Parts: sequence; structure tokens; C-alpha cells
Amino acid sequence: MLRRHTRARATGAAVAATAALLVAGLSGSASAGQAVAPTPPSAAETLRTDAAAPALLRAMERDLGLNRQQAERRLANEAEAGATAGRLRAALGDDFAGAWVRGAESGTLTVATTDADDVRVIEARGARATVVRHSLADLDAAKARLDRAAERQDATDAPVRYVDVRTNTVVVQAVRPSAARTLLDAAGVDRSLARVERTNDRPRALYDLRGGEAYYIDNSGRCSIGFPVTRGTQHGFATAGHCGRAGASTSGHNRVAQGTFQGSTFPGRDMAWVATNSQWTATPYVKGAGGQNVQVTGSTQAPVGASVCRSGSTTGWHCGTIQQHNTSVTYPEGTITGVTRTSVCAEPGDSGGSYISGSQAQGVTSGGSGNCSSGGTTFFQPINPLLQNYGLTLRTTTDPGEPGEPGEPGEPGGTWAVGTVYQPGDTVTYGGATYRCLQGHQAQPGWEPPNVPALWQRA
Repeated sequence: MLRRHTRARATGAAVAATAALLVAGLSGSASAGQAVAPTPPSAAETLRTDAAAPALLRAMERDLGLNRQQAERRLANEAEAGATAGRLRAALGDDFAGAWVRGAESGTLTVATTDADDVRVIEARGARATVVRHSLADLDAAKARLDRAAERQDATDAPVRYVDVRTNTVVVQAVRPSAARTLLDAAGVDRSLARVERTNDRPRALYDLRGGEAYYIDNSGRCSIGFPVTRGTQHGFATAGHCGRAGASTSGHNRVAQGTFQGSTFPGRDMAWVATNSQWTATPYVKGAGGQNVQVTGSTQAPVGASVCRSGSTTGWHCGTIQQHNTSVTYPEGTITGVTRTSVCAEPGDSGGSYISGSQAQGVTSGGSGNCSSGGTTFFQPINPLLQNYGLTLRTTTDPGEPGEPGEPGEPGGTWAVGTVYQPGDTVTYGGATYRCLQGHQAQPGWEPPNVPALWQRA
């Protein structure tokens, strides 16, 4: 951890019917004399990939070896891939075994299934299909057993565990392979599901006491602001739990009194939020290179393989890719679950800082290993569970003005509500219709289910 600086399964017929509907939805045309319905927004339009700041694009160019056009196309492709993967996850149900993007521009989306009959459904959506042995649900269940076993015994020699959808296995990274095997046996996980990788890394929270622009905790340790948030009319920011406990005071980068930690969870998760005083206002921006504003327009979770950039008070802007979601990592202080593993570097003082993909908030820096000279691996606490846990609303450039309480019902009624965090598979009603969530996000004005087919599908 980066410490502070101090479905039921679908039948073949049902899947085929779904494929037919999907294709019809793409190729159908209006009958003569009928009004043509407005073209729904693309995923890239919904997620505002055009809002990516120049500083973010330059960092992608530097760290991912791209030119400007490639970086822009990559963000658009990743937005579309996430929406397609969400629709296929809903269509495949229990067969679904994960999805990921690859290529310099993330031009190829691969979707895995346990049933060969699903291949035509996947390919009808323009994705590549691969048939595997284990479903994502089975792999997630195996990892959950590993996490429970890690709580009962010392797992510091087998510190990282995650589901690797690209290899259809649960991976245990271990300093001593025997420790991984002991953990697998204790969890009762079939070796056919697992792969042990040897590593010399011992992830940790990077506490340090260097000076620099960020925020300070109790006038000593330094961390980085994650994302500005609101809770009703109260302004504040999200950050990492290991940066401070509830009640700890903070001061800003300028050492001016700033706020107080209202909630903090660590270990288990690595999440916290600070309520600020009236001198500080939550803005919908992340600080980019040269102090430029990088705007935040939402919090839709990016897929495996997608690009992601991080802003931290020690090392500034750095980019990489999302390697795995729902990772568990054991730090010296305990085990953290539900974090995302990335190839982005970080150093002490970057803890709590922002991870963003395009203009979509992803999470706050937790920990890792290595540095920004030799490279390394880092983990971030996803932002949506943090927002949900503390009842916070992400500040975005689409905010209509001074925020109200989250959970206000949408119009024209139904169960969909602004400020609610939704996960894939969740269902809501809106305007007399039922919709299924395709991608995890926090609802905001303008993202009503009929308006954003990248995020919601009529059930």
C-alpha cells in the first residue's frame, strides 16, 4: 500500500434471441412515414472522452508510447469496449468469464465464456470470443475463499491475490511459493483454478515525511487528495484510509487549516474522506502536469487493459494500464480487498491521490512496490465503493450547481436516483420501464437510464 508521505445461466435459445435483438438494434431502420428517433449517445460521448485534458493525454503519450491521435482513439475505444462488455455480461449470464482490451489503441475487446454456443453472440457485438473452463463467478468465489484463509493465517509471504481473466485463473503472488501452496490448501481451492507466481515484491503503504504540495495530517504525515466530493452541502475530498483515522485534522498544501477525517477504513479496505472547512471548496478537477485542471465527468469503471493515469503530490502525472480488478493484497498492517492492480508507478506521498481514465474517476492510491525510476506495481481503492460507503457525491463538471442530498429520486419517478452507486446487474425502474446496469458508476443528472445506453439496458 502506498502509505502517506509520514445470472441465472442463459439457455441457448435465450442467448440466440438476445443476439438477434442486439443485431436488430444495430441494423433496424424506421418505416416510411415514421419519425426517425434521435440517435442515442455513444459510450465515448456519454463518458466524455473528448474532455480528456492535454496534460493527461501527454502523460499517456509518454508512459504508453502513443501519439496524441492514438491516445484519443484509445480512450474512445475503451469507453465503447466497456459498454459492449457490459451488454455481453448481461446476455451471457453465468457463462460470462471476463473481458479485457488490448492493443496500443485498445482496439480489440475479448470476451470469455464457458459455453461455445455463446461465441456467435459475442462476435455479433464485434468482440473477439474465447471459450474457457471457469466462469468469472467461480474464480471470484475461489478468490474469496483465499481471502478468508488469509485472515486466519499470516499471508505476508503470499501478499497478492487476484482473478486474472486473461488466463482464466486465480493468481497468488508469493515471495515463497510454499506459502502460496499452504494458502491454497487452507482455502480448499482446487489447484486447477490457481496459478502461483514468484515475486520479490512486498507491497506496503509508503509513509514518509517529505515536504511538498499535498495535504498534511496532524501536522506530520503527508498524503495526496483523491477526488473532491460533497455530502449534502458539506464539501470535502476522498482519500486513502491509511492516511489518517477519524478525527485526525488536516491542513492544505499551503499549511492552512483544512478539515477533519470523518470516516476511515484500514485495513480491510483503504478508504477515507475528509470534511473541509468553509475556506475550501470542492471542485470537479484533478491537478494535472504544470498545475493544469483535469476535469472529472463521472466515475464509470474502466475495463481490464484500459489506460489509467495517476496524480500524486510526489511524482505528479504517470500513466499505465489496469491489470486486474478485485485484487487482494496483504500489507504489513493487514489485508486489503477489492483494490485494482495497475502498472502505474508511485512513490511515498502519492498515497490517496487520484486515478483517472479519460475523464472518469477510478480510485485513490493505496500502495504498491517499486518507484517511478525503475517502475513498479500499484493498487488503488476504487472510488465507487468509497462513495457508497460514506454517502458521498463525486464532484463533476456536469454538476448543475450547489449539490443537494444524494438519493433524490429521478424524474419521472421510479427507483433510479441521482447520487446512487450502481453495479453491473443492478436493476432500477424509470419512466415506467425497468433497466439493468451495464457498468459500475455513480448516477448523476443527465445519466438517466433512457439517455445513456452505455450504462443502462432496458430489461
